[in-house]
Amino acid sequence: MKSQTVAVVGLGTMGHGIAQAFAAAGHPVRCYDESQPARDSISGRIESNLRQRIQAGMDTPDSARETLERITVFSSEREAVEPAGFLTEAVREDLDVKRELFARVETSVSRETILASNTSSFPMTEIARDLLHPGRAVVTHWFNPPHIVPLVEVVPGQRTTERTAQTAVDVLKKIGKVPVRLKKELPGFLVNRIQVAMQREVWDLLDRGVAEPEDIDRAVRASVGFRLAATGPLSVRDFGGLDVSALVYGILVPEIRSDTELPGSIRKLVEDGHYGVKTGRGFHMYTPGSIDQVRNRRDRLFLALLKLLYEDEETSE
Repeated sequence: MKSQTVAVVGLGTMGHGIAQAFAAAGHPVRCYDESQPARDSISGRIESNLRQRIQAGMDTPDSARETLERITVFSSEREAVEPAGFLTEAVREDLDVKRELFARVETSVSRETILASNTSSFPMTEIARDLLHPGRAVVTHWFNPPHIVPLVEVVPGQRTTERTAQTAVDVLKKIGKVPVRLKKELPGFLVNRIQVAMQREVWDLLDRGVAEPEDIDRAVRASVGFRLAATGPLSVRDFGGLDVSALVYGILVPEIRSDTELPGSIRKLVEDGHYGVKTGRGFHMYTPGSIDQVRNRRDRLFLALLKLLYEDEETSE
């Protein structure tokens, strides 16, 4: 599938990185977004990503140039998607918007074209409800920043064919990602459910004043994050001993937050318009200058981890 054309619809936070990942692996990528600023800025955003890869020794100026040359942006959705053999949507997380998009593009592409959604929460069974050929539709859930984070969750819907699911896995492997196929379709899929469970306890600890935000980040990075970067949560428990883990589980589970209420301090941040990096304040404070600095440092560390842990890993069968 090296030369098969890929279409990406939606060029925001996730879409431009997904387009970059496919283009870097040799695919011609046709892009569209209803927003002209998003269309106009995609080259600059990808160039910035590629500069970091060059600095990390993971790309050359020539390979970066070739990646950019494989990406074409169109002002018409139909023109962008028509020749595609694999289409990924990364539009906003709105079920009706995604349903309408899939129903619309289905009439513009080949019967063989796979329709993939980067939704982080909606089951494909719901997104593909109105499709004439729902067997070709599958969730491929990428993680931010998508051009760096290896994982993509592959989640078939109730009517997704085996061929579609397996093709999605194969395509993602060939572009160097780490696809994980889920055996069951459920809201939030796999990783987001794990993240939200952890997030609830972290937010509760912060709300109760157990530690400062900086110290919570530091503690998790230097323990859970450090270990999970090299091995998985089930392997960690195997090494620690399931007897000990079962004992600690029984002691702590009754103490861990289990309700469905948003902690008060988090609710106040949101109500006051403090959303994080996008507004300059969240759990931490950001200035216009520090946002780029923090983001660049994050991505440099991500690239270092990618190079250390995944660059030489066999990703194709």
